[in-house]
Amino acid sequence: MSTDLSDPVQGHAAATRFRPPVPPRLTQPLGLLDFLKAARRNPITTWADAHFRLPVVAAEGVMGRITVVSEPSLIRQVLIDNAERYRKDDLQRRVLAPGLGNGLLSAEGDEWRLQRRTLAPIFSARTVRSFEAAMNAAGARIAKRLRRRDGMRVDVALEMTRATLDVLERTIFTQGLPGDPDALGWAITRFLEAVGPIDPLDVFGMPDFIPRIGRLRARPAGRYFAEIVDELITRRRTLMETAEAPQDLLTLLLAAQDPETGNGLTDLAVRANIATFIAAGHETTANALTWALYCLSQDAAAQEQVEAEIDAAGEGDFALDALPFTRAVVEEGMRLFPPVPFLSRQAVEPDRFGRIKVPKGSLVLIAPWVLHRHHLLWDEPDAFMPERFMPGRREQIARFTYLPFGAGPRVCIGQSFSVQEATILLAHVLRVVRFRLPPDHPPVTPLHRVTLRPEHGLRMDAEVRG
Repeated sequence: MSTDLSDPVQGHAAATRFRPPVPPRLTQPLGLLDFLKAARRNPITTWADAHFRLPVVAAEGVMGRITVVSEPSLIRQVLIDNAERYRKDDLQRRVLAPGLGNGLLSAEGDEWRLQRRTLAPIFSARTVRSFEAAMNAAGARIAKRLRRRDGMRVDVALEMTRATLDVLERTIFTQGLPGDPDALGWAITRFLEAVGPIDPLDVFGMPDFIPRIGRLRARPAGRYFAEIVDELITRRRTLMETAEAPQDLLTLLLAAQDPETGNGLTDLAVRANIATFIAAGHETTANALTWALYCLSQDAAAQEQVEAEIDAAGEGDFALDALPFTRAVVEEGMRLFPPVPFLSRQAVEPDRFGRIKVPKGSLVLIAPWVLHRHHLLWDEPDAFMPERFMPGRREQIARFTYLPFGAGPRVCIGQSFSVQEATILLAHVLRVVRFRLPPDHPPVTPLHRVTLRPEHGLRMDAEVRG
């Protein structure tokens, strides 16, 4: 990829582009104790400089042989061509399954294939486009709230969480969420914060009956979350049996049938996937919006171009097709701060990457955090440059170099929903307000807790436009 300095957003030298601060990269391997400490505190601090410069790095580590792959053709081999030789590893399942159950994120084999076939029609392009009006309504609501915050310091992450939960209420749960949405948002955040740190017991494959500190801390939030999900299902099943239920995603999920067998999902699968849609769906999009607003606050040229595009779209609702640069900001934000920082697979059969052997049972890591900042794949990899994703340039990005939603059969089923939602919400926010980072704000660095979030939060000063 080349950097075109004649681009209107790049009217200043590339060296002046905003580069968000990140943890320093290791130059020497960590010892066992230091690695475990760093992985528990913030896993992205364990990446070495070599990972960002070499296509493949294979080494023996705490969890045995680990091969980190950043070569696009080899990523395709793992996720598509030889996908049957790999499965999700036990560490990922141990982190996610206690709270999200055996839904699309955790299921394997025939159970996963059944769920995927059953749920795919719910997230078709036509269905997702039909949610534009609901997303615009949620955007108008957050914009109205922010307009009243002129001159005040705003918890941006909290506001974006409220906005994405509002979208869920308008698209998936149109009868509303039981209880206080803020309490639900807190429960989800608390759960991910508790289970996110890597536990040494999981690293060494200790049996599940041995208590984990994180899981114990996550239990109250997990119980509250489960109660909300169960109440949603009970209310909707009753409505579907006694009256005409709204045709939102919840109804579609409960009525979904496998196109091959005609069977519906089990109660456990329904519960697990609702939990996944709420937790993973809202959390990742809220974080994407938070990072986009932070980056724009540090790049005046990009901020001005977004505002010009939004103003040109006129009053009222936004259409996704009318917001190419706003969408590019969202996509560039997810490049620098991918919703899921790494994907891991365990080899169930031997494989090889050229001369490098992948033994059965070993781990293969594909890390968007590394891949999206790799020096062999991107110009100015650590710089915020939304123009990379503008029409005509986005097509030049090689496949398997940009994986915010994964790739292959297990690509995130809600990726088009998330991008559309984030773009429309961002447009509504920036139509009415600009955010400024206070000089005394702690460093805005990423913290890996299942997803990526600002380590010290993000509280910015709101200034209403015009």
